[in-house]
Parts: sequence; structure tokens; C-alpha cells
Amino acid sequence: MPDDLHRRDWLKRATAGALGVSGVSGALGALGAWGAAGLAGCRQESPRLDDLPGGFSGVSLERGHGLRPFWQRLAQGLELPAPALVHQAPVVIVGGGMAGLAAARALELAGIQGAALLDTQAAMGGNSQGGQVKGIACPLGAHYLPVPGDDAHEVQDWLEELGVRQRLAGRWRYDERYLCHSPQERLYWQGGWHEGLLPVQGVSQRTLEQYALFEKQVEAAARAAAFAMPSIRVWQREAGLPASHAVLDAQRFDQWLAAQGLDDERLLWYLDYSCRDDFGAGLSRVSAWAGIHYFASRHGFHAPRPQSEHESEADGEQVLTWPQGNGWLAQQLVAGLKATQLQTDCSVLAVTEDAGSVQIEVYHHGRQQHERWLARHCVVALPSFVAARVLRNAPDFLRAVAARLDWAPWLVANIHIDRPLADYPGAEPAWDNVLYRDGNAGGLGYVDAGNQRLDRIRSQPTVLSYYQALGDWPDGRRQLMQQPFAFWRERIVNTLSEPHPDLLRHATRMEITRYGHAMAIPRPGDQQILSEIAVKFSSSKRNLRLNGERVQGLPTPATARLSFAHSDWAGYSVLEEAFTRGHHAGVRAAQGV
Repeated sequence: MPDDLHRRDWLKRATAGALGVSGVSGALGALGAWGAAGLAGCRQESPRLDDLPGGFSGVSLERGHGLRPFWQRLAQGLELPAPALVHQAPVVIVGGGMAGLAAARALELAGIQGAALLDTQAAMGGNSQGGQVKGIACPLGAHYLPVPGDDAHEVQDWLEELGVRQRLAGRWRYDERYLCHSPQERLYWQGGWHEGLLPVQGVSQRTLEQYALFEKQVEAAARAAAFAMPSIRVWQREAGLPASHAVLDAQRFDQWLAAQGLDDERLLWYLDYSCRDDFGAGLSRVSAWAGIHYFASRHGFHAPRPQSEHESEADGEQVLTWPQGNGWLAQQLVAGLKATQLQTDCSVLAVTEDAGSVQIEVYHHGRQQHERWLARHCVVALPSFVAARVLRNAPDFLRAVAARLDWAPWLVANIHIDRPLADYPGAEPAWDNVLYRDGNAGGLGYVDAGNQRLDRIRSQPTVLSYYQALGDWPDGRRQLMQQPFAFWRERIVNTLSEPHPDLLRHATRMEITRYGHAMAIPRPGDQQILSEIAVKFSSSKRNLRLNGERVQGLPTPATARLSFAHSDWAGYSVLEEAFTRGHHAGVRAAQGV
């Protein structure tokens, strides 16, 4: 393939010239034949699925489950063995996801030296992990960050610190290298690729009217009470969950849609996809509040105009992304911590708070021994169900949240391909490539790790990162743990071979990262309970100087020597929630040292 040809132009020439076909129907037929037996004249042996190498990589699920004997021992009232080492720090942060990393950064900004950050995995970042497949950087978890709004000013400030966000000529600008390159997204539907993710071309007038009606409903909900990202900004302003939000929170999203007369098949598919993409489960599980919040807290919902196939990207949501996804952001946070003791491979066994200190028992996987940390304060940046297990005499509000929430399992499959894949007619290859009604239940399509390369149209290897949310699977977590790599490989290759019949011919390796409890699912009633807990913890009246500025902390669940930080306290998992919660837990911890 000549380097100066776009892959789609090359495909058209190949199918029209070598195969002697023309038009859409001819191209489709050519592609089908190519997928089965290669280009005309080729007698290559069809590749076998079993020959595609790979396996599980990234996050170790076994580490978390391996702690159960320790927790059972503690639950029985038995003591742990004497620690091999005892460490001290003014503050210990348990959990090295984005919340824990943000807490460490806040402590350093407050002038706290020598805090310790402990995480069970070999790399910090939680769901924001990056890696490589055959030398090509790719995401192992979350892969983008929407350009944050003004309610997430802590995230804005941090992005400014990184140089991602700059003020030029009186306006905020984001570094073009990190804004998602066009085209941003496309949809495989009815045998071809379409720009955007809303099916528009060839749909009925009623479908377009349903899109417009949903747009009006989102606008009406936002007028009744503003939405914010992070949501605690609303709770703080309103002293709890606004009444109109409570009505939405009390019912499932699918029930609310039906009550509004919104029943179009294509609209419902898109909304279900959006919920699975952000919350790990579809519209029959998440609350109506979550379904509206997805749009109203950011860019709104823009119904496409009848004369246009899709809305312009300028009217939609701009996102920041990197080849390694949000792993890049986690790496930047880690690199910026100069006065914090970073301890990976440390699983928390127990946290005990007494009148004068906090005692943290850990198992160090590298040294294969039990160790202890002593601190004046502890930031608990763990998922609520883990925090409730490791805290001795866990507070009632933590137990209530841990018993209430449910979590979606996820997988990320990174597929290395040695050259760009054949494409069906329509929209050009994009960053985000989604299949309408993906045959692999929970599948969310794939992102191209090479999209941010300036030379991405050239014939180069890349990595396709396929995402699958298993929150709607009745036994998704068990399946994720027990099914072998070959089970997932077959499902993923089969579904992606529909838009790309030559996938198996060009795929050289697949690596799968699994998350058993990737994110909390915002189900009906969750926001009411979480907001009631939040308003009980008013922020301190004493301001603290951070990086030369006086700041007022947000309400943070806490005890005398414990501050809690995790996206669980918002009821759903996005970076803005985790970072903001972690930042203010760090602010509170600094006040207590």
C-alpha cells in the first residue's frame, strides 16, 4: 500500500480496479469476499482464531481476592502477626487511584512533607492505566477526559499546571495535541459507517422528532435545577439533593423515558449506549437522574438537524485524550509528587483509628511480608466496599454506602494490528468507532490509539482498544473472573469482524485487562442517600493556604482522623468526581496534621 494514499481511497481503488466492481453494493460484496478469502487472485490460508496470541494483563484481580483470608481472620477477632517493618508518616493515603493521587497532590500544595501513598497494584492510577502492546502505547482503562466545566475548577487548575490548559488573549485554550483529533466518532450501522453516534441517515421523521423531544426534556430538567460535574457542587449550593433531582433519582431511566413518550428504537439504543459508556450499565438499571446528568452536567443533548447527517463537533463535546488514555494523566500526577512516599504493591489489611493516631496494616507483595504504617491522619481513597472491610469499627455512613452501591465489571481488550483495516463505505476512520447493537453484549466499540498521531493516515501498525461493560450481565463479575482468555477473544474478534472482515488477518496480538469492580452504577435512590450523607459534613470554617491561595474545602465524609475520598461518594465514576473528592480530602487531612 503506497504511503501517500489514505486507506479508504486505497480500498476504493483496490475494490474497483482489482475486483472490477463499482458503487456501494459492489464494494460491500468485494469486502465480504475479501474477508472470507482475501483479494482476488490471492490464495492465502485463512488465519485461525487460535493463532492470535495474547492473554490477560494489567490489573491483578487475584491480589484483592487474596486478602479475603486476612479479612476473615480479623472478622473472627483474631490478630494479625507482628509486622516485619513499622513505618511512620504524617498522613497515609490508602488507594492510589485518581482520588488518592489528587489527595497526595493537595497535601504537597498545603506544605505537608513525607506523606505516604499506598496502592495494591504495581502502578498507580486505579482505572486510569496505560500500557503498551508490541511497543505501541494504549489505554488499559479510561481513555478520555471531557474538557472540564467551571464546576470542576480543581481539575481545570491542575490541567493549567500541566500546560494542557492555557490562557491566551483573554480566552482559555487547550493544547491541540491533547484535544481529540477529527474525526472524533463514527457509527457502524446498516452495513456502513456514519458520522456521529446518533443514527440519522435514512431514519424516519418521527425518529428526528424524538431526538428533538429528548433535547427539550434535558433542557427542562436543567432549568428546574442545575446539574454539575462534580455533583457535590449542587448538593453544597442546595443543601442537599434538589427536589426535581430527587424525582428523577427515584425512578429508572427507562421508566422515565416511557413516561415522556420517548420510545424510538434508535434514540433508546443511543441512550443505553451512553449510560453503559459512562456508568457501566444501561438505561434499565441506572436512574433517570443519571441518564439526564450524563448530558445536562456537560454539553447538553443536541438533536441533529434534519438537513445534516450529524451535529458539528464544535457543537458537541470536546474531549482530551492521549495514546495511553487517562494513564497519561495518572503518570503526570505521579511525576508531580516530589515530597510523598509512593508505595506500590501494598494491599491494605486493616485500618484502626484511635484517639492519637491511625494504624494501617498492609501486606507488601514484593517483600512478601506484613508491615505497619503509623500516621496522624489517613485518607481512605478506597472503593466503599473495600473501605468497609478494612476499617475496624467502620462508621455507619460508610457501611450504609457500601451496602447500597453496586459496581460494574469491565474489560479492555487491546488489539495490535500490523496495518490499517479494510473499511466499509461511509465515514472515515475515527478515534471512537462504535457498532450499533454490538453483537457482543455490553460492547462499546473501540478507540484507535494511533488517532493522535499526526501521521495516523499512513500505513502503520496501531492498537485498537475495545471496551466492554458487563454491568448488565447477571453474572458478569463471575464470568470475568472464571472465563478463559479464549472465551473473550472469540467474542471480541467475532463482533469486530463484522465491520472489519480482515481483522484476524492483520491482528498480531490481543491483551485483555479486567476490572471486577470498575465503577459504581448510579441506580435509583443512590443520589438521595449520598447527598444526605454529604450535607452532614460541612466544610471547615478555617481556610487553608494551598499553593499560595486560600481555599474553602468541600463537605467531605470524615471521622476525627479519617477523610474519605473516592468516586463512590458521588455514586458514579468519572475523573472529575474522583479528583475533586481526593483534592478536598487532602485539604481536610492537611488541616488535621
